[in-house]
Amino acid sequence: MADHQADELEQALRRAVRGDVSFDTASRALMTMDASNYRRVPAGVVAPRDGDDVAAVLAVCRERGVPVVARGGGTSIAGQATGLGVVLDFTRHMRGILSLDPERRTAVVQPGVICDDLRTAAGAHGLTFGPDPSTHSRCTLGGMIGNNSCGSHSVAWGTTADNVHELDVLTYGGERVRAAQGLHDLPARLRDGIRSLAGQHLALLRTGFPELPRRISGYALDELLPEKNADLARALTGSEGTLGVVTEATVRLVEAPGARALAVLGYPDESAAAEAAHTLLPYGPLTVEGMAADLVAGTTGLPKGGAWLFVEVGGATREEALSRAQEVARAAAEATTDHTVVADPAGQRALWRVREDASGTATRLRIPGRADGGEAWPGWEDCAVPPPRLGAYLRDFRALMAQHGLRGTPYGHFGDGCIHVRIDFDLLTEPGIRVFRAFSADLADLVVAHGGSLSGEHGDGLARAELLPRMYGTEMVGLFSRFKDLWDPEGGLNPGVLARPQRLDQNLRFDPLPRRPVDVEFGYPHDKGDFSAAVRRCVGVAKCRNESVSGDGVMCPSYRATGEEKHSTRGRARLLHEMLAGEVVQDGWRSEEVRDALDLCLSCKGCRSDCPVEVDMATYKAEFLHHHYEGRLRPAAHYSMGWLPLWLRAASLLRAAPAANALAGVSPLATLAKRLGGIAPERDIPELAHEPFTRWWRDRVREAARETGSGRVAARETGAGPVSEPGRPEHGRTVVLWPDTFTNHLSPSVGRSAVAVLEAAGLRVVVPPKPVCCGLTWVSTGQLDRARTVMRRTLDVMAPALDAGLPVVGLEPSCTAALRTDLPELLTTDPRAARLAESVSTFAQTLERYAPDWQPPRIDRPVVGQTHCHQHAVLGDTAERRLRERAGLTGTLSGGCCGLAGNFGFEDGHYEVSAACAEEQLLPSVRAADPGTEVLADGYSCRTQLTQLAGRKGRHLAEVLAERLP
Repeated sequence: MADHQADELEQALRRAVRGDVSFDTASRALMTMDASNYRRVPAGVVAPRDGDDVAAVLAVCRERGVPVVARGGGTSIAGQATGLGVVLDFTRHMRGILSLDPERRTAVVQPGVICDDLRTAAGAHGLTFGPDPSTHSRCTLGGMIGNNSCGSHSVAWGTTADNVHELDVLTYGGERVRAAQGLHDLPARLRDGIRSLAGQHLALLRTGFPELPRRISGYALDELLPEKNADLARALTGSEGTLGVVTEATVRLVEAPGARALAVLGYPDESAAAEAAHTLLPYGPLTVEGMAADLVAGTTGLPKGGAWLFVEVGGATREEALSRAQEVARAAAEATTDHTVVADPAGQRALWRVREDASGTATRLRIPGRADGGEAWPGWEDCAVPPPRLGAYLRDFRALMAQHGLRGTPYGHFGDGCIHVRIDFDLLTEPGIRVFRAFSADLADLVVAHGGSLSGEHGDGLARAELLPRMYGTEMVGLFSRFKDLWDPEGGLNPGVLARPQRLDQNLRFDPLPRRPVDVEFGYPHDKGDFSAAVRRCVGVAKCRNESVSGDGVMCPSYRATGEEKHSTRGRARLLHEMLAGEVVQDGWRSEEVRDALDLCLSCKGCRSDCPVEVDMATYKAEFLHHHYEGRLRPAAHYSMGWLPLWLRAASLLRAAPAANALAGVSPLATLAKRLGGIAPERDIPELAHEPFTRWWRDRVREAARETGSGRVAARETGAGPVSEPGRPEHGRTVVLWPDTFTNHLSPSVGRSAVAVLEAAGLRVVVPPKPVCCGLTWVSTGQLDRARTVMRRTLDVMAPALDAGLPVVGLEPSCTAALRTDLPELLTTDPRAARLAESVSTFAQTLERYAPDWQPPRIDRPVVGQTHCHQHAVLGDTAERRLRERAGLTGTLSGGCCGLAGNFGFEDGHYEVSAACAEEQLLPSVRAADPGTEVLADGYSCRTQLTQLAGRKGRHLAEVLAERLP
């Protein structure tokens, strides 16, 4: 579309629509892709407020011949949520539950309502919405209706089509249609056309569709048969937005069991599990899900076996559910290698998380001989065959992959005969794309030979619609085109999808990406140093769009605070993808759109662990900022806070802390300082410690030297000399305490407490003899050249300790995480960086590894607070949990992020989002805590946020333990 046409279309929409009209570069870039292999660039995006807005959009676009694509959560895997023209984004405004009738077991919803929101509302009445795709926490009902989604409970509650009662639909031509059973309420044109189409082809409609529970491909024209009372709602469900735009839906609800239990059954291999799945259906399971060891390698809690079936059953009580699960396990015992039955809800959630993350984790294959694991993609994500044929089909399927030199890890809804798989297609080269096309054709024939459907859940979209003649024959596909023309004679709704499809190898999302790695600073070791490959990690399953924290998760706090796609991990990855593509985002590293999207990234690293494919947006942000500001003046905060270690060190050398603190207490001077430093005016400037930790340590060492009369003590205790003196016995393992900037200059009591605890545990503590720094503040502000310089100096100081094999103890989680990840990924050619990263442990990990028999003091007090986001994402907190338990500190720390996140929450313009992140979990949990509850926060940022927003003092675990030492 020419620029002047796009401008005129935008202005016409702004005049006609009350909702949001966005034709800017970022909005368009965010909508180019869904969770598929495909990419199409829209002219603009409209977020309608109601059905009248949708009608207005259609009218404006119809006048100009502009296509319209309806989009929900953008998690479609076949490309049907991409499109040219105008994209309707229903997730912003049209997401209400308009009514819920527990007696009739129905709900009336708008298309943008999140599946889990409906399930939660229904749950208050003991009901639920049956279909639950693995993306149920962020996919929308409109998208589920468009794709006829199913989910793991379809063996009990069916597909979305089985749970739709009525649909309010707008056609591209502007007709308002109430789709239900019967045709009497339809406009005459549609009524007569449907009767004619069905009446002339009764035999074909009765015999031309395979009988199986997961037949999603094509249009469901058999629902128009008279014996089905022409169920138009079912016929439109699964039409992928090509016939009409759903503005309202009446859906059926089902009774939720009072309790559930999970039988996890182990089998020798995948074929054995697949052949057993359908034999368990007579026991009335809610789910029968399958996966093999090549998908879940390393997962704990699974019984012995090479493949597993997850069989969930329900009951009125926990005892009844448990009894039914045990019955299933007994019935399957002859074929299984082992089994476990889980009735504990938390245990079940942990196991289900493995399955629900599979659509992401399967994109990084565990392939022998490939250190990076290998990329894998959708495209043949959800074929389905009759359940009794599943075992034979899987054997043939794996043989076909081997024939084409491909690999994949099948998993999915074994009870329904539906298989998900990501395959390591090479979609970057012409030979690879030819293999993709040839394999697709061969697999379509294989599925048909087994009596199956090309799609068993996610629809045909751009991925499979071209192959529908192989499944249905040309006559039936001709009827599909007639049905499309009846509803959408102008072809304005989602063209190229389902009817008259585009080729399956067109519009591939990788086509515009550079074929050679771009020059970057980080090593990206898991992506062979290729920044494009790192960005490609995001496949769009959008776990980052979850609107609440799950358990101790973190990702993605800025999205939860703003609700905007560009502030999600997926949104930022999409913009980086488009930056590399250069079509929509055309100014590369200088892009203001990418900069603005990354501006609210807290660099919390939550995505590094919580994203199923381990997208690391904190690293990508640092990389981008480095290039974006290269050779240019930076924001003031990059100088004030990026160079914070230098300013604090200078203040320490000048003994200026008392004066600096006094000046910060003078309001006009503090205001001026904050303005000059790019610091949020709402923030208080933290106090500097009068005595930094390292000064206290040196004084302590000198005092010890005077007492012993040995200068060699001073050398050893600072790490400058030998680890031990000849003839002097060691009383415990020597550990190097890392004096990070925050502990050293802002919170030295943490360092002093750590020394006390470590020595009480029998460890010998030393401290580096010269200043060291992990480089975190330079990394987080994208000053990577300076970060490297700082890191190399640090490695020079640490060389003797590394040569001696000394473990390093980190107290500040963000700095410890930087040593583990940023340091080796920036200094890829310096072997000392990897050695330092391997030597670093957290405070609790050090005690657990090197003083395992030490008993901490009993505190016996409840705790509240938050696990630091970098601790969660990079370091893990199992050792911290065990240490708290041994000390009698009871309770669970919050998930999420405190919102301060180093420099982020101090930067001007970030205060509102920073506070919103803190209000999500941390501050409410602290306010609700009983008096006497210990507020734990190992991170300096977390403690500062607590002080400034809640007036509560948080303490490091070391401080709490040191207080109770004898």
